Amino acid sequence: MKVLHVITGLGIGGAEQQLRLLLRQLPYEADVVTLTNPGAVARAIVRDGGRVRNLDMTGNRDLTAVPRLTRLIRRGHYDVVHTHLYRACLYGRIAARLAGVRTIVATEHSLGEARIEGRRLGPAVRGLYLASERLGTTTVAVSPTIARRLVRWGVPERRIQVVPNGIDAARFAYSIPARVSVRHQLGLPTRAFVIGAVGRLTAGKRFHVLIDALAALPDAWLVIAGGGAQEQPLRARAERLGVAARVVFAGECVQDGTTPAGHRPSLAGLLSAVDCLASPSCEEAFGLAVVEGLAAGLPVAYVTCPAIDDLPAGSAPGALRTGRTAAAFTDVLGTFQRAARTRLPVPDAVRNYCVTTTSAQLVQVYEAAVARAPRPHPAYDRAGIRVPSPAHAPTDAPTDVSTNNSAKEESR
Repeated sequence: MKVLHVITGLGIGGAEQQLRLLLRQLPYEADVVTLTNPGAVARAIVRDGGRVRNLDMTGNRDLTAVPRLTRLIRRGHYDVVHTHLYRACLYGRIAARLAGVRTIVATEHSLGEARIEGRRLGPAVRGLYLASERLGTTTVAVSPTIARRLVRWGVPERRIQVVPNGIDAARFAYSIPARVSVRHQLGLPTRAFVIGAVGRLTAGKRFHVLIDALAALPDAWLVIAGGGAQEQPLRARAERLGVAARVVFAGECVQDGTTPAGHRPSLAGLLSAVDCLASPSCEEAFGLAVVEGLAAGLPVAYVTCPAIDDLPAGSAPGALRTGRTAAAFTDVLGTFQRAARTRLPVPDAVRNYCVTTTSAQLVQVYEAAVARAPRPHPAYDRAGIRVPSPAHAPTDAPTDVSTNNSAKEESR
């Protein structure tokens, strides 16, 4: 089987890093096309030995992307086209159909109650989503919460499969050398209590709540890992509140378990360096950062995290659900600060999302979709959503990232 993954962009984000992790696990020949922004994750995929092509779309309405992507799919003789993120799902499903591909799988990574990837869920967005969804074979939801939202939207339940995000928990194991190295790299005091936060710097992640909470925690520091348009407003807010000296913006951190000298820390290294993780976002499709924090042995404060909330009570004793306000985070983080700063055991919740298990589930989705056969003995979650069980180039051609992207990325 030959698979083409189509994704909106390959800057650092949960969906993007999840794709890279799956590529390491899936037993098929696979290529990747990014519609735009062949960033750090694209380069990481290439380092892993993969091939990434940049379609170089000029904007959301660049309709020339459809024929260019159609030609690429047709020439590649792909058995499956797998799309990720809203824009890639729209363009990728149309192009795959035009290219004659019968099996089109889409993963829904980020459908919230009111927004999808920052877009308001108005009638136009919903209409486009549902129209393109009908062109596909299967829609994969990364959590039962997302599956229920899709059903409420009007996606037929028979077309939905739940395949949760996966993590390689061993990569996030606590490391004292990484803690020392990253704290030195980021200028963090050796004995300071440090709060970690991970995610794109967008309004929806609500990192301003943590800056407000920090003002009431005079001995604590805050490290925010991520990039985005909200960085300058967050810096300005920290200045106004007098906490700028205790807020560190670490930039985008890849998931690799090493910390190359002279570069940004890896996400695994950063999680070794902090003492807890905080997630103030009110809308998450999965909550990957929370699971990664638990894998690193951290106590975690969060507002919403389907990865934890969809599991039986007690699956993640180190994760505390809290209110949306700065005062609520001040209380929980203050409790973490007063407790002994020892690492917690890795909870059952983390083991539930082992990447080898989730990749095996995706294999089953592919094979069932290709065969056009009903899935044998399907399992259902408590909402009735089916959950897979684990199995034992012309001038307008896309840019090949492995050969031509590094200089281009520097110029962006």
